[in-house]
Amino acid sequence: MKKSERQRLPFWQSTFFIKLMHWEYWPSFVVYAPAAFFYLYFAIRSRRLFYFTPVNPVIETGGVFGESKINILNRIPKEVIPKTVFIAKENQSPTYIINAGKTAGINFPFIAKPDVGERGFLVEIIKDEAALNDYLKQINAPFIIQELITSPIELSVLHHRMPDAKKGQITSICIKRTLFVIGDGQSIIGDLMRKKPRARLQLARFQANYRTILERIPAKGEEVELEPIGNHSRGTTFLNGNHLHSEKLEQVFDKIAFQMEGIYYGRFDLKCESIELLEEGKGISILEFNGVAGEPAHIYDPAYPVWKAYRDIYRHFKIIYNIGRVQHKKGIAAMNLTEMRASYRRYNEYLEAAKI
Repeated sequence: MKKSERQRLPFWQSTFFIKLMHWEYWPSFVVYAPAAFFYLYFAIRSRRLFYFTPVNPVIETGGVFGESKINILNRIPKEVIPKTVFIAKENQSPTYIINAGKTAGINFPFIAKPDVGERGFLVEIIKDEAALNDYLKQINAPFIIQELITSPIELSVLHHRMPDAKKGQITSICIKRTLFVIGDGQSIIGDLMRKKPRARLQLARFQANYRTILERIPAKGEEVELEPIGNHSRGTTFLNGNHLHSEKLEQVFDKIAFQMEGIYYGRFDLKCESIELLEEGKGISILEFNGVAGEPAHIYDPAYPVWKAYRDIYRHFKIIYNIGRVQHKKGIAAMNLTEMRASYRRYNEYLEAAKI
């Protein structure tokens, strides 16, 4: 181990202090503790504990947990999603997966991710057959493979529409900036990561899994992307992109969402070539769609005050409540406690099987 790795950092530079002073890193149960009161308020108003489930009736639990990614992707217009193949548990041999991928136009490198899961668990870039074999040792449940999209801009766009409405609304746009460091021509990547708080939080993971890259010395001014997967838990910075909102953008997502029958609320995670092309509905690849648990991700911008975050969370709870109320009037019932328990049991069984 290098001397620089053995040095103890001052307390104010420790990962604990970094997380303590930046609410975006607080555990979900801490961040969402006040939001529990929002939930109870709307549950009482609706007289239904799971009032949110009719919002997206074709998605398991409306999209809170246990939802199948392939089920949702199959409901999105094919022209805006990457090439994707579902890999059932009985078909998890390298030969089958490689051949199925080639048939669909997917070659190495590609993305593999659990069919059920969240927050980047077991989402990996599979570069070759050896990496595929390693991945198969980690997962023992259905998953999907997806072509690797390298478009330069990654966004999360939260959109909803009221049942029977002719127009929807975008209520959150988040710009994702994947983890990177900039070389000074002298320091190894490991030391550059120690100097950058966000990267320092990922250092232990890199030391365990990607140790080779830590020894490289980037040229002065060279930007090195450390983690191409745009997930907050992997060091991606979430930035407030609400200034990108436009009528053109709303029309694009209305066109997509109105083709997704039985889905009225959720967040599109996507990549695109440029904002200009996105406003024309071109050069867009929707990687995933998250239902009612899809957060307004712009709130995790490091500069976004926590009080504004709770204001925005409340606003989205209210939207979900209003959609659910309309759905109930249309005869779409909320899940009961027995049904919710069954969904939760299936969800846990999948996670256990997948070794998440």
